[in-house]
Amino acid sequence: MRVGRIPYINCYPVYGAVDRGVVRLDAELVDGVPSALNRRMADGTLDVSVVSAVEYARESHRYLLLPDLAISCDGPVRSVMLFSKRPAAELGGRRVLLTRSSMTSVALLELLFEHVWRARPDFAPGDAELSDLGAFAGEEHDARLVIGDAALVLGADPASLGYRYSYDLGLEWKRWTGLPFVFAVWVAQRAVPAADALRVHGSLIASRDWGLAHLPELARQAHEATGVARDVCEQYLSGLDYGLSYPHLAGLCEFFRRLVQAGRVPNGTLAFLQPAA
Repeated sequence: MRVGRIPYINCYPVYGAVDRGVVRLDAELVDGVPSALNRRMADGTLDVSVVSAVEYARESHRYLLLPDLAISCDGPVRSVMLFSKRPAAELGGRRVLLTRSSMTSVALLELLFEHVWRARPDFAPGDAELSDLGAFAGEEHDARLVIGDAALVLGADPASLGYRYSYDLGLEWKRWTGLPFVFAVWVAQRAVPAADALRVHGSLIASRDWGLAHLPELARQAHEATGVARDVCEQYLSGLDYGLSYPHLAGLCEFFRRLVQAGRVPNGTLAFLQPAA
């Protein structure tokens, strides 16, 4: 079994116990940014993985959702940010760089520009990982979408790179719809034997439960990995939800509904991994 993992600190609560040997996972872990894991699931080189919510919407016929496992927020997410040199509503015709690492964040940003800020920027792809932060100032743009660890680091002092405005996409979605937002889900290939996928799911749930009970320890690890203050890392991790409750499913379905309405994904259904009969 090959299992995908995003190397951002927001996945520490799900994989922390596996990394420490507290929970056994009988699988090979494969690291990659969200868009890379999406591609590997699409081409069948991963069996189970965390993927962008949009990847599930695009390819729901290929995947089964793992129950009670997601990366969600009900308000600020803190790691999916639009940093801008002018108000978002004034970005019509202006250059906005979109991270290549996340499909869901890009799709959400496009919806916000269309329905909330009522502006049509000139979108262009860009790199926005931690290793790219030093090059931000040299690129011609008016705003940039940044996700993951890089968003946390830049969020501590966006003015240092000339960004006067910051928009948390989780918070903007909550203000717009009143619902939580699901950024990522865990899925299994439908072709994977159910027993194998269920074993992976059980290990990930056990690791997630351990992680949520040890957030201070994970926050220390996150601080060492990113340089972001430990208390900020703990606040960040504790502000995320790693389950998939009814309210989060409502937010996920509303996001998918809007994407279908806009013609960005095919209409589909939510299908979950079930115990073998």
